[in-house]
Amino acid sequence: MATSNAEMESKIVGEWQQPINQWSDQPGSIHNDAVAHKVGMRGGTIPGTVHLDHFVPLIKSGFGMRWFQQGSISMYYTFATTHKEDVRAIISTPEGDQDEQVDALIETPDGKTVARGTLAVGNPDVQPYVRTIPLESAPPDQLRILCALEVGQPTLDKDDIVVTEGGDSGEYEGIVTRPSLMYEMLQADLPRAEIAQAVGFFGATEIILRNGPIKLNTPYRSTGKVVCVGASPKTEFFYIDTWLYDKSSGELVAEMRKLTRFMKASAPVWED
Repeated sequence: MATSNAEMESKIVGEWQQPINQWSDQPGSIHNDAVAHKVGMRGGTIPGTVHLDHFVPLIKSGFGMRWFQQGSISMYYTFATTHKEDVRAIISTPEGDQDEQVDALIETPDGKTVARGTLAVGNPDVQPYVRTIPLESAPPDQLRILCALEVGQPTLDKDDIVVTEGGDSGEYEGIVTRPSLMYEMLQADLPRAEIAQAVGFFGATEIILRNGPIKLNTPYRSTGKVVCVGASPKTEFFYIDTWLYDKSSGELVAEMRKLTRFMKASAPVWED
């Protein structure tokens, strides 16, 4: 059921967006129509991180520059959309100039929840949405796709991370304002040999700005580690935590918790 007019009175509602699937030609990817159909999806999916950017106008309206200095976006993806399907962002209206966290979601015209979670500014006395999800690792004998991964395993560090394009204008000039771009800076890789062949997709993304804003033309470095390796009836999954540091000062600028899932139905190691 779509959000009612009465409910909208206490919310900030974004404009309808029609995200373009720019990854449809990637072989073996869930964003590819043929691959998506093979594993039971309606079509090549829009990456969940694309939907994070729909919140930017709402962030500016509800929190302003303070969010880019010390804010968070924490979203759990619940419904995959396809090329140019309508979606919009909605947040509960912030109360004002204080540390606070509000509910947030992405929805379709017929009321399906594409992603749900929270936005926050400052240091509210609550955890971001994804951080409240218990980390429950699976026994090794339940893992086939991710059997080579271990909790605590480091990711591949990245050095000299510099963004030169994608900034904004006005008071936001010279800083990174798109969460999807923040995600790319914080994204950590694992050796591909550690993961068996399978179709993966985003499960959740949480970005916390500790000492922002993240600036253009500024060198950063990142580190990370695996914090959970688990399984569900249809997927295997892992959570990774990463941290972004200013290379010059060594200051922690931002951190991210990311959930990635792999479909058992797509994996040769689960064909028996």
